[in-house]
Amino acid sequence: MNHRAYLALAIPLTISTMTQPLLGAVDTAVAGQLPNPAYIGGVAVGTLIFNTLYWVFGFLRVSTSAFAAQANGASDSTQEVLALSRPFLLALIVGMCFILLQWPIEYTTLILISPDSDVSKFAVEYFRIRIWGAPFVLMNYVILGWLMGMAKIKESLYLQVLMNVLNMTLAILFVHVFSFAVKGVAAATLIAEITAFILGLLIVLKASPLEWRIPSIQVLIDTQSMKKMFNVNKDLFIRTICLLVVINMFTAKGASYGTEILAANAVLFQIHYIMAYLFDGFANASSILAGKAIGSNDHKLFKKTLTLSRQWSVITAFVTACVYGLFQEIIIGMFTNLSSVIEHAAKYGAWLIIYPFAACFGLVIYGVFTGATEIAPVRNSMIYAMIIYIIIQITITPIWHNHGLWLAFIIYTIGRSGFLVMYIPKLNKKIWHLEDGV
Repeated sequence: MNHRAYLALAIPLTISTMTQPLLGAVDTAVAGQLPNPAYIGGVAVGTLIFNTLYWVFGFLRVSTSAFAAQANGASDSTQEVLALSRPFLLALIVGMCFILLQWPIEYTTLILISPDSDVSKFAVEYFRIRIWGAPFVLMNYVILGWLMGMAKIKESLYLQVLMNVLNMTLAILFVHVFSFAVKGVAAATLIAEITAFILGLLIVLKASPLEWRIPSIQVLIDTQSMKKMFNVNKDLFIRTICLLVVINMFTAKGASYGTEILAANAVLFQIHYIMAYLFDGFANASSILAGKAIGSNDHKLFKKTLTLSRQWSVITAFVTACVYGLFQEIIIGMFTNLSSVIEHAAKYGAWLIIYPFAACFGLVIYGVFTGATEIAPVRNSMIYAMIIYIIIQITITPIWHNHGLWLAFIIYTIGRSGFLVMYIPKLNKKIWHLEDGV
């Protein structure tokens, strides 16, 4: 394993994962061209609801990828199929529950965030359309995770690109041609999500290592295997809850500063998502390689994977910060043409130059831990970082207001990276029974 081989895996995965935040980014950008900041605020709140719902179950993609990579490394075709079918069933059940519980979800979210009446109106319009895509989104997570774990990188890339190109095209058509406003933005995303699911299912059926048969109930719910899956998913679930507590506190506090700052923060957060998913592509590469190394009992590959993860996280942070620093005005302008929102976004946008350096280790090395299915350190690092964030937000924002909010987020991100790095020697010792760090 060398830099070229690592990048051959990481770059397509980066392109693939970079398309994920484009669903929310495209929605925000299209709404940002409408003549009232309440439109972009409504989409921001609506997107937050779905980020909350889906990120809570984001472990479906991460754990599926890890288990599939380990099965692939061990050349166990039966486990490769089970790595897909078990979380697929869970995704279907959870997605249907979201649809059944849509009214309490909508009501509770709006009570917690308390946006202005116009923002609330558009958020409801957006939510009531996109909620019907819940089962398809979660099953897409499983499909995408399985394809990545099986190193079907080209297929996962095609799937993600198709979904986002379709979403972008339909959003522009529905909003600027048919004047459907926020409803058009939501409908475009819903259609893209359903289309991606259908295509993804066809790709999986073609790529399956066995003649496709639904596993028996006994095999599907094997106690030991299910226990391991739920233990991994439980820790990823807690990790995601911590992340969502931070994001929701950030958004709710930003909303208290008025619609224009809410809209500006929404634009900056979409840019932050794109940065984060850029790192996530490298994390996915590290996860696949770490899972393969453990499945094949190859300590040398695992050690090299961790080294490459460190090196490319720093390189990626430097490039990302430079690109954003040089083209900040252009990038912000891609999301909105409202001068007041652009002015506020530019005022607070400098924090995003710091973000890549704060986040790089936490976002990339995280992939090594997930590939090893050792998630407790990830969970713990997020709990500690969340506690730090809450303390700083409560104490600093009364003084520095929105700047204090961004400061709290950056320090939280540094904590997330730092605490996880501290667990690396323990990870090495547990897996390979070595006394030194990797």
